[in-house]
This record gives sequence, C-alpha cells and structure tokens, in this order.
Amino acid sequence: MGSLISAAEAENIKINYMSFNSDPVFKKLESCSIGVVVPAYNEEKLIGETLSGIPEYVDRIYLIDDGSTDRTGEVVKSFRDPRVLYLRHEVNKGVGAGIIDGYKLALRDEMDVVAVMAGDNQMDPAELPRLLIPIIEGETDYTKGNRLLSDSFRTGMSPWRSFGNTLLSLLTKIGSGYWQVTDPQNGYTAISRQALEALDLDAVYPYYGYCNDLLIKLNAFGMRVMDVVIPARYGREKSSIKYSRYVLKVSPMLFKGFLWRLRVKYTVLDFHPLVLFYLAGMIALPLGVLFGFWVFLQALLQTPLPSYYVLLDLFVLGMGVQMLLFGMLFDMQAEKKGQGMYDSIIVV
Repeated sequence: MGSLISAAEAENIKINYMSFNSDPVFKKLESCSIGVVVPAYNEEKLIGETLSGIPEYVDRIYLIDDGSTDRTGEVVKSFRDPRVLYLRHEVNKGVGAGIIDGYKLALRDEMDVVAVMAGDNQMDPAELPRLLIPIIEGETDYTKGNRLLSDSFRTGMSPWRSFGNTLLSLLTKIGSGYWQVTDPQNGYTAISRQALEALDLDAVYPYYGYCNDLLIKLNAFGMRVMDVVIPARYGREKSSIKYSRYVLKVSPMLFKGFLWRLRVKYTVLDFHPLVLFYLAGMIALPLGVLFGFWVFLQALLQTPLPSYYVLLDLFVLGMGVQMLLFGMLFDMQAEKKGQGMYDSIIVV
C-alpha cells in the first residue's frame, strides 16, 4: 500500500479514501503473519529487484547471504525496508542450509506461513498468493510451484534442463511417496508453521537436493503437499545446476531418504505391509540380475547348466519386479488416503 501512495504522490494525485476491505484475498493474506526466505549467492545484479518485488502484505523478509563474494551484502544493506532481516554465512554452505536458517528465523518470529523466493528474481511475486492461500485456508501444509504440466509453462527452460527435471520428478515420486507431485526442483514454495515445527530442520539436506529431501520428511510425518501450476520465468539469471552431476549426487540421497521414510512412516509411527513388499522386491530383483549375469557368463564359457536355471532366474526377476510394484501401489493408496479430500494440484 505504501508504494501505491508514493506513486500517487509522485504524480500529484490526491487520495481521499483508500480501502482494501472488499478484497477477500487481501483479507486472508492480512489474517496471518507471512515470512519470505530469500537465499542469495552472488546476486548483486538481481537481489534489489527481488526485494523490491516482494508484496507489502509480507511481514518479514529473511535474506540469507550464503557466503557471496560480490556486492550482494552491500546491496541488501542499502535496501531500506524494515522488514528485511539480513543473515550472512561467512562460507558457502549450500542453498538448502540458507533456507533452513531462514526457516529457523521465521519460527523464532512465529510466522504462520513461510514462503521461499530465490534471490535471482526468477519467481514472480504476483503468483505468491496462490501458494499462500491454500495453506491459510487449511487445505494443505506445503505448496510448491510446478512448471512441467504444459509446454507453455516451460518457456525459457532448455530441453536438457526439462529432461533432467522430469527424471528427478520420477525419482522423487518414488523416494518421497508424493506420487502426484512433479517438478520437485521448483524452489517457489510455502509451508505452514505447524509443518516446520514437525520437522528436524538440522537433518535436511543442505545443498540443491534440499527440496527433494524436504518432501521425503514431510511425507513421513503425514503432511499434505499441493502442486500449484506456475509458469517458469527466466531472465538474466544463470542456473549453476549441472544436471548430469546433480542426478548422480542426489540419487543416493533419495534412496537413503526412501529407506528412512519407510522405516519411520510404516514401521515406527505406524505399520503397513508394503514395507515387506518393498523389502522382498529389493532383495529379489538384485539377486535375479546377479544370477542372470552368472548364467549368461557360464553360457559364454560353455559350462553345462541345468535347463531350469533360466526359468528360475526369470521367476526371481519377475517376483522382484512384482513385489516392488505392489509396494508402490500400496504406497500410492496410503498417500491418497493421507491427502484426504483435497485436490493435489491447483490450476488457475
């Protein structure tokens, strides 16, 4: 509202009366405290635009400077907005570590909803209410942007980046148990204070894979997650993610997180037989592959083997695949039950 008044004064426009009470969306946004975490690393050219675009209904802005070596800190300190709280990491700890520190500050300040907007001005502030409103209305605990549902929403995204994101979406579906969620690398998110309080923030992966790891942990504790379709917005920023290395680095983390989720969600907090199906599949499938390789090697060496060895290998492989598919099916059913009556994707 202050920026609107300033613009009117600059044009010598006299304001007799101003009211936002008729706007139901504004009322909902004003009904709770909203914080925005802005992780930044060497963003001196774009951090000013990012901060200027954050709407005035946001109560606090947590700028986490992750060891920048350029003038990012100077630009932020010269930005005169009392909402901005600046925290600097003396060494680069990773984007995940920066966001977690922002979350901790928001919890300290008792923010009701906390969003994340990157410091490169890639996330359109006009879309922020679509992430916040479902949480404020109690429909979900965590919302995230989704750029992959339509070619038009991928504008500006390279084919290689799109392929890498699609592959990571598949791996994250299996690892996290949120089978309806895609575009897990989308960092435009919002989360409720209740969800943040349920998490062990210190255990969240500190680098770019934090968003995948966060989904795994949210699922383990039964939190509802909702995709919000938001078009990609690429401009002068340059992504530092190398998807070839990224997939190789994040995949082991996803597998470990998957095993942790099964243990916590389906054995510690509750019990579901899908754990047994997953376990049987993860044992039978590798055994089938190794046995099949051994049979093939013996055939090359012309070593005589019983004819039923091939059938036995096919049986073990088939059982392994079948057990894994049953585990996934039960996991999907458990997730649908956990999501309840709410839709998992918002398209506006």
